[in-house]
Amino acid sequence: MTPLHFALIERFGESQIIEVPVQDCETPLLLIHVDSSSSLRILMTNGLSEYKMPVPEKLTGREFNELYFCLPSYWDLEEKDNTNMNWVYTWLQKMAQFVVEKNTWFGPGHTIPSGPDKQPLSSTMKQNNFFLTDPIQLEEEMKPLQLGNCTIHFLAIMPIFQDEMEYKHAGGSFKFLQKLNAVGVTEKLDDFRSTIMRSKWRLFKRS
Repeated sequence: MTPLHFALIERFGESQIIEVPVQDCETPLLLIHVDSSSSLRILMTNGLSEYKMPVPEKLTGREFNELYFCLPSYWDLEEKDNTNMNWVYTWLQKMAQFVVEKNTWFGPGHTIPSGPDKQPLSSTMKQNNFFLTDPIQLEEEMKPLQLGNCTIHFLAIMPIFQDEMEYKHAGGSFKFLQKLNAVGVTEKLDDFRSTIMRSKWRLFKRS
């Protein structure tokens, strides 16, 4: 059990945390039930923060990060072969592997396409990009955690649509987050969410 795992037990309680089985070459994962009164669950990396990200000077203090998805209550994680859900495991591994192998860094505001052809994540999750952000709905639960001399930050992975990606690139992360907040969109996964962009933005982009 890692020091991070022990620290998370102190935060959430031992009964709320499950170690997710992974292959030997993969990043360990944890599944956390937020609390007894909430149906939200967190699927997160458990060890990515052992890698010190080479962040730019203005982000000094944010070198150590873990990634997470906030899972909705209606997902049945016992259905291991359900392609509408198991992509979250695949993408956590892909992102963790990428950032370490490329000796690069992730931070709030970074965006990642779902692939060169930008296919939807699943038959129900039509988004085809990811947006990394500090916790929104789980701001208190996933606040930074101090381990020795290191501050561990938690980055939420939020699936977004192509037009949302274009809006974020055009206007910046702060403006995009304001727009998300205005309509109540958080990091919680939602198979039924539609784009937050109004038609006039899409028409403007085509003109």
